[in-house]
Amino acid sequence: MLKNLKTWVVAIATVSVASVSGVALAKSGNVVSAQWLSDNLGNPDVLLLDASPTTLYVADHIPGAQSVSFRPDENTSLGVNLSYGGGVDYFTDTNAEVPFQELPPEQIEALFQRWGVSPDRTVVVYDQGASMFATRLFYSFYYHGYPTDKLFILDGGLSKWKALGLPVTQDVPPEPKPGTFKVDAVKTDAKASVSEVLAASGDPKRNALVEGLGPDWHFGEALNYDRNGHIPHAKMMPYGTFYNDDKTFKSPEELRKLLGLLDISDEQTIYTHCGGGIAGSVPFFAIKFMAGYDNVKHFPESQLGWLRDDRQLPFWTYDAPYLLRDSQWLNWWGGQRTRTLGSIHTSIVDVRSEQDYLEGHIPFALNIPAQTFGTHLGQPTKLATLLGQAGVNPAHEAVIVSDKGLDKNAALAFVALEAQGQRKVSILTDDLNTWANLGFVLKEEPTVVGKPTVRHDLVIPVVDYQAQARKHVLFDSESTTPSDFPRVYIASGDSLPSNAKALGSTLVHVPYHSLVDENGIPKAAQDIWKTLEKAGVPRFAELITVSEDTGEAAVNYTILKLMGYPSVSLKTL
Repeated sequence: MLKNLKTWVVAIATVSVASVSGVALAKSGNVVSAQWLSDNLGNPDVLLLDASPTTLYVADHIPGAQSVSFRPDENTSLGVNLSYGGGVDYFTDTNAEVPFQELPPEQIEALFQRWGVSPDRTVVVYDQGASMFATRLFYSFYYHGYPTDKLFILDGGLSKWKALGLPVTQDVPPEPKPGTFKVDAVKTDAKASVSEVLAASGDPKRNALVEGLGPDWHFGEALNYDRNGHIPHAKMMPYGTFYNDDKTFKSPEELRKLLGLLDISDEQTIYTHCGGGIAGSVPFFAIKFMAGYDNVKHFPESQLGWLRDDRQLPFWTYDAPYLLRDSQWLNWWGGQRTRTLGSIHTSIVDVRSEQDYLEGHIPFALNIPAQTFGTHLGQPTKLATLLGQAGVNPAHEAVIVSDKGLDKNAALAFVALEAQGQRKVSILTDDLNTWANLGFVLKEEPTVVGKPTVRHDLVIPVVDYQAQARKHVLFDSESTTPSDFPRVYIASGDSLPSNAKALGSTLVHVPYHSLVDENGIPKAAQDIWKTLEKAGVPRFAELITVSEDTGEAAVNYTILKLMGYPSVSLKTL
């Protein structure tokens, strides 16, 4: 009886493998292991599709895999390789204004059927591993309504398959029996348009734009299209970020931690994109099907569609260029004309000495010398009193004016106001000579601070400075909770701090003046990135700037915020 029972259990297990339980597989995040595929190779209920470019498929592939790209005899034209994006070149619409867009439903249905796709078969797609072709093909299946409990990616791709010593071949399998899958409806809620992404970009609290490209694209080194850079408020997560060293996907827990560090939550609507919609399919798959976030949309047009738009939409190289203001901007938004209209949302904070201030300053500028910020850094109650008496409104954008753009004094005030909870803080990158050369007025009399007596009064009122202090701007080892990411100190002066060994964590050296020019202008984003990368500054880490001169650490803090590093603090020594 026991022997018969064991036989029955083995038989049931065999049947469950042979019939390919999609429900059970779906619990694995819509990926299957190389061992699972090996056990099911040749199963007629499993359809294996290779999404790699033709040249890679021809070199070797998993036995029985159908290529979804060009046939070898149609892969070149005038000596040019046509299989640029794997099969996506072949199964997308060449008549669309932007490359790599979905075919009309009736055409994709015919193509799927030609590959042998039927609704009762389990479809497994793969590429070389840690790539973007399989995820882009997965997205097309998902968008056209193929059931997700029968749709999977081979985890680790061909690389993992080979690492296990499993067989490969160059033999091309015969054309499969036509499938019966019908495209009844497309998932419109899984696809975003340019206009939708434009609106989402303007509301970064409710939305997150995840970009699957590397720093060369993001920070403007590569000129792949007519302009370089990235969509405003895009958060750089190169598609390789989502993979382990063995080319399998990171675990859901690891993915959620990475997303959390970038302040991306499942309460937001997440838009994934890249240059042309291929690499961006990796974060789409990983965030939605691995990490389990519900509100995820792919933007297939990506940067190509954004840049082609007739509205000439903005394209950034810094992650937070609004931290830098110029004279033209400040003359309007902080000047007399705007103030007489009653539109007062800017506090101009001049951090130069009182003597320099009285020799000439921007109209409506409030003089709070940098020494005041340095003395009261980490003393929010005392600093709030001084700011309120000076007329700084915590609900305004505070624009900092110094001798030279982002110098140590300006950066010190920036950090202090950030920690204080000022709604928004920016720095005037022009000096006062530039201001005057543009024909703008400089004043010698102090700005009047007092009690307004008429509507739209130009007198700046004393305020009760109340703001919610920002956590983690100033590093406090006693109140800091353990992090899932490494802690890295950035020595910001010309030499290492005298107590460098006592810091007890990784220490890298980035002199602050290597990131700004002699006029206090931040260097180009691509140059800053190269300097930080060469110094060994990781992006996914808890970064803490330090120096025996707090102003030097403050410059590096400000630059890191400008570049979009997600976790930055300053530690006073």
